[in-house]
Amino acid sequence: MIPPGFIQDLLSRVDIVEVVGRHVELKKAGINHKGLCPFHGEKSPSFIVSPTRQTYHCFGCGVHGNAIGFLMEHTGAGFVEAVEDLAQQTGMQVPQDERSAEERERAQAQKQRQASLTDVLARAGEHYRVQLKKSPRAINYLKQRGLTGQIAAQFGLGYAPEGWRALASAFPAYDDPLLAESGMVITSGDEGEEQKRYDRFRDRIMFPIRNVQGEVIGFGGRVLDKGEPKYLNSPETPVFSKGRELYGLYEGRQGLRQRGYALVVEGYMDVVALAQHGFNNAVATLGTACTAEHVQKLFRFTESVVFSFDGDAAGRRAAGRALEAALPHATDVRSVKFLFLPSEHDPDSYVRELGAEAFERCVAEAIPLSRQLLESCSEGLDLGSAEGRARMLAQAKPLWEALPQGLLRRQLLGDLARRAQLPDQELMDLWQTRAPQPTRAASHEQGHPPDDYWAPPPEHYDDLGAPAAPAAPTTPRRRPEQAGGERKPWKKDWKRRGQDDDPTLGTPRQQPAAPMDHALRMLLLHSAWWERLSDQDHQLLHELPGVHGDLVAWLERFLVNHGACAWSVLQVSLAEEGQLEAARRACGGRLDAMEEEELQFEDLQQLLRKLWLDRLRGEASQLASAPVGPDTLVRLKELHEQIRLLSAA
Repeated sequence: MIPPGFIQDLLSRVDIVEVVGRHVELKKAGINHKGLCPFHGEKSPSFIVSPTRQTYHCFGCGVHGNAIGFLMEHTGAGFVEAVEDLAQQTGMQVPQDERSAEERERAQAQKQRQASLTDVLARAGEHYRVQLKKSPRAINYLKQRGLTGQIAAQFGLGYAPEGWRALASAFPAYDDPLLAESGMVITSGDEGEEQKRYDRFRDRIMFPIRNVQGEVIGFGGRVLDKGEPKYLNSPETPVFSKGRELYGLYEGRQGLRQRGYALVVEGYMDVVALAQHGFNNAVATLGTACTAEHVQKLFRFTESVVFSFDGDAAGRRAAGRALEAALPHATDVRSVKFLFLPSEHDPDSYVRELGAEAFERCVAEAIPLSRQLLESCSEGLDLGSAEGRARMLAQAKPLWEALPQGLLRRQLLGDLARRAQLPDQELMDLWQTRAPQPTRAASHEQGHPPDDYWAPPPEHYDDLGAPAAPAAPTTPRRRPEQAGGERKPWKKDWKRRGQDDDPTLGTPRQQPAAPMDHALRMLLLHSAWWERLSDQDHQLLHELPGVHGDLVAWLERFLVNHGACAWSVLQVSLAEEGQLEAARRACGGRLDAMEEEELQFEDLQQLLRKLWLDRLRGEASQLASAPVGPDTLVRLKELHEQIRLLSAA
């Protein structure tokens, strides 16, 4: 945890004009500085940096914050990274966290190792860019694809020349282990003089893959002529995971803000070609199906995502996987659409052949998620028969259950009921019998999670105790009966002598607060606890569906800009932004009484442990009902072991 006092001291020592000025050209304008906003496209400057308040604000798009918030928003850095960056600039030492010396040393070693790998990859990228300028054949290929030198430079395109050891000219030691660890060099045989080493990428156009901080973490290479594989990617490394990264996200951050949506395509060349024609908001998956982590990362930058696929059978299958990945994140305030191009086209060929305006019309006509769900469940079925309608509902149910609670989920239930020729209430009763409503934490992720799905070890929590035993069922009291079976009427207005009337009598019973409600309340009351939580717990809280996740995101943004503060300050800010009533509902309507409670950090840890257990049990239940396979059994075994350890902690 970084103490709030250190954050305030750091912000008082940095000059936000200097910090922002490294990224934006600023001009003096009275007591402030003005420039073009880096977060949206504009021709007249409306981006103001105030040296007196040490804040920035754009009157065009509304972004605002302090020096830490600017680095996080503009460079994609995390909170700790932004703080460390500013601390280094001012010569301050970030206080050590609460981890043990061994854990800090291990984390520092991992960080240095990753930095070494990104340095190697950056040097390789520079080598490939130099080689591109020396290759008329590679330059001619890019020109034939309609790309200009400006776009090639923007995406850092390069060329890996022919030859088995071309990288030897770029590195002083070709046998450096980092070359193999970064995936740039392939080794075979035992270590020593007999070990064979050769370049992974040869005679290919090179696409550097950058993370949101702009660091090169991998490469994609495309053949110039006919050959297999057409695309070759870097292998998984400590800095590169295909299931998490998106090509073009770093280059497209400003485009996402300008256009208001992310356009997800399937190939590197699609991203670059679309950028050439003005669509600077395109990103691509890295040779894998779209994952829930991809979708979640996109929703950190925009509230609207459009998936673009080929219209052939493979494109339809890819759309199905994208739909499953997007459903848990499809809240009422987000938009997910699906665009299918003619089978003979991909985005690259379509925009080159028919132009940007035609592609713009395709985007405008993209299918919303609700319709895509209905169409995918009905495809190939005869809805004129009872069997066809039953099959449609059977296929739709797990998808519908993956949606977070909200109006979209409720409306889709009505649409499905009408297609199945059933009353809404009857379908709701059918789908909500035999199983209680899933908790928000469990309903976050339906389907199969990624292979590296994480659950906290039991030692992550302190003295949490075993889970509470379920309450024994109570027998309802029966009204007294007279002889002959007639019921005696209750005496009216009974109460103890001197007792005031209970204002809650006759009102509906309030739903008991869920663990996520309590967790949100604790964080609002004790905002300083946020920094004491692990990254995994932060992720868990961010992924809470509906208003809970939205409020967690709001809280983190507030803490970045203002630091930890008392509940009374948070209450005013929530009211100013119209979020107070939503926060009150999300916390079970008990916000007004928050300051009367004495809570400990261990109480929050215990609630998080319950949320993790709910999540793990939800995943185990989902897998148990899925077709049995070797991977399923292995994952189930892992889940049961994690649940056992957490329950016994």
